[in-house]
Amino acid sequence: MAEMTMIQAITDALRTELKNDDNVLVFGEDVGQNGGVFRATEGLQDEFGEERVFDTPLAESGIIGMAVGLSTQDYRPVPEIQFFGFVFEAMDAVVGQAARMRYRSGGRWHAPITIRSPFGGGVHTPELHADSLEGFMTQAPGLRVVIPSGPYDAKGLLISSIRNNDPVIFLEHMKLYRSFREEVPEEEYTIDLDKANIVKEGTDMTLVAYGAMVHASLKAAEELEEEGISCEVIDLRTVSPIDIDTILESVKKTNRAIVVQEAQRQAGVAAGIVAEIQERAILHLESPVFRVTAPDTVYPFSQAEEVWLPNHQDIKEKVKESMNF
Repeated sequence: MAEMTMIQAITDALRTELKNDDNVLVFGEDVGQNGGVFRATEGLQDEFGEERVFDTPLAESGIIGMAVGLSTQDYRPVPEIQFFGFVFEAMDAVVGQAARMRYRSGGRWHAPITIRSPFGGGVHTPELHADSLEGFMTQAPGLRVVIPSGPYDAKGLLISSIRNNDPVIFLEHMKLYRSFREEVPEEEYTIDLDKANIVKEGTDMTLVAYGAMVHASLKAAEELEEEGISCEVIDLRTVSPIDIDTILESVKKTNRAIVVQEAQRQAGVAAGIVAEIQERAILHLESPVFRVTAPDTVYPFSQAEEVWLPNHQDIKEKVKESMNF
């Protein structure tokens, strides 16, 4: 075991798969000698050469378009979109091509592409860099959308994503890159892409979250424990497809649920989960299923983002509202 940050765990996963499979290619803006804007690919070009780890022009449409083509020729591309706010430049390749490859070809071809990209607030980035756009991706059938909450999960989920034959959107919250360390096995391992993780067991309330909001939920749960409220915290890991069975099992035990996301309230992952719970487990509920989200506005400039972003206090207030319903 080694103590790793999330960025180190991601680098380790990329190195593992570059070693394991000569068809794995890593490319994107400045990912070569510079090692990417966050140094996620640092040292990989020196180790594996310019033909397998290489820079591209500043053109997201070209990066993902090339990845789609390579995937039809037995390669496993791992392109990076430097910040996920720029994914709109590549939406045709992502949603119109990669996501439909298996269906369009009648199963003859698939698109084993893992698109890595940082996202998320709390680090004072410029406009368009921090937006949580996973909701756009979850509406496209054919895509997996994976969001790790820490180093251990990041390595195992990224290896699983690269080995998967479906296109995967692998989103990495910038605030988690270097905020803490975890013990991470130095050898290879995988984590099931379609299975949520119960990170804390509880009896009174189910908190469902992903990415950085897992840590906000855990902090809220720890403080609520001192007030006699026991919260179960579920880390989705994958937001499309959703592991609804794990959520329902928890809700049937606690009889209450709150879904937490950093993204705006409108549509998105949380809204879908709320609907699933209330359709499938309404007779087990003792209060409505609530959401904790950002407001329905454009992501604010960095001076205001701490006011805009949901936090553990918001979660605690919503838990108490549910308990007192």
